[in-house]
Amino acid sequence: MTDNSKRGSEALSQLERELKSRDRKDKARPLGVVMASLAAIVVLGGGITYMATRDGEETKLAEQVESSETTTTEEVKPVALTGERAEALPETVQCTYEEDGRDNNGAKLPSGKDVSTKGTATVTLATNQGDIPLELDRAVAPCTVNAITELASQGYYDDTVCHRMTNQGIFVIQCGDPTGTGSGGPGFQFANEYPTDELGDAPASGPVLYPKGSLAMANSGPGTNGSQFFINFDDSPLAPDYTYFGTVTTEGMKTVEKISELGIQGGAPDGPPAEEVKINKATVKS
Repeated sequence: MTDNSKRGSEALSQLERELKSRDRKDKARPLGVVMASLAAIVVLGGGITYMATRDGEETKLAEQVESSETTTTEEVKPVALTGERAEALPETVQCTYEEDGRDNNGAKLPSGKDVSTKGTATVTLATNQGDIPLELDRAVAPCTVNAITELASQGYYDDTVCHRMTNQGIFVIQCGDPTGTGSGGPGFQFANEYPTDELGDAPASGPVLYPKGSLAMANSGPGTNGSQFFINFDDSPLAPDYTYFGTVTTEGMKTVEKISELGIQGGAPDGPPAEEVKINKATVKS
């Protein structure tokens, strides 16, 4: 395992903590994922994680999957996220976006004053593979939706590539980095929202299921959301540490499924899509 594989999330189950506990060093470590089956849990050595290294300026959603092992244990079935909060938020909230000292790649800091929690916003990613309309839900993640729509309105996502895909255990396409390397961001960061903020101080008892078609933010730990996000092209079991903020439309999923069916470069389980996925333009309709 590399140093990037060494951070076990306290939010994960005891089994996963035992498998993934490592020394903490300079880099942010992956949170790890598990895939439940009828009689076993498959633990992927890499997992799905957006990693930010302040020293090396390296940021990833999914670390290279290096190994997998099967451990027989009691059946664990992740609970699927509903996309609805247990208790509605006020009509407006105050969002905090903090500069993180990194290159902003041309992004401007969003206003966090009196951000609406009502309705949805549509962001359409016009890609070279076809359009991918996204429905962003302010009721579950208003600060995230505010940040994403602001970045899209600024043209931040234009002419960027979705540089990573994984199809083993977790099924995601990662986008949102203008450098195309996994190390880029908007120069600011903000806190997790649903489902993380509903846990309070209680640790998660196990992974949850991010459903096929759902959108979630990548992060390197509490309060480190930026611009990178991932599309789940199939159900993905993950720790509840990634802000769910909306879904891909039915039409958009046709494009997403086409991309996923093309696979990953070299037939690997984790890496760049086999065919480049370039966002030519992102447009916002509230």
